[in-house]
Amino acid sequence: MFRETIQNVVDGVEGGLAGMLVDFEGIPVDSYTRDDAGFDIEAVGAEASVLVKSIQRATEMLDAGETKEVSIRNERMVTLIRVLNDTYFLAVTLAPEGNLGKARYLLRVSAPALVAELS
Repeated sequence: MFRETIQNVVDGVEGGLAGMLVDFEGIPVDSYTRDDAGFDIEAVGAEASVLVKSIQRATEMLDAGETKEVSIRNERMVTLIRVLNDTYFLAVTLAPEGNLGKARYLLRVSAPALVAELS
C-alpha cells in the first residue's frame, strides 16, 4: 500500500523524481524512485527528518501550532514534505521545474489513507 501510494504521487506530478514515507528518526518505511532520478532518496529522507524536527521545535517555541508542510528548494531539486502524524512524514522530490502545486495537492489527498494504514 505504501509504495503504491508514493508511486502514484511521484508519477502523478510533472517533474516527480522520488518519494518516501519516513519516520522522524530518518528511517525509511517505503520509497519509490524513478530510474532517471539521479540521487539517493533515502539520504534526502534522513537529512529531511533532522530539518523537520528542528522546524517543529521552532514552531512549538513560537506557539505557532503544528508543522504541516515544509518545502526545500535548491538548484537541482525541490523536496516537499507533508507531516502525517507525530511519527511519520511523506516526502516527494521534484525537478526544479516540477509542478509544486500539484505535488502539494497529491500529498494532501494521499495523507489520510497513509495515516489510516499506519495506525
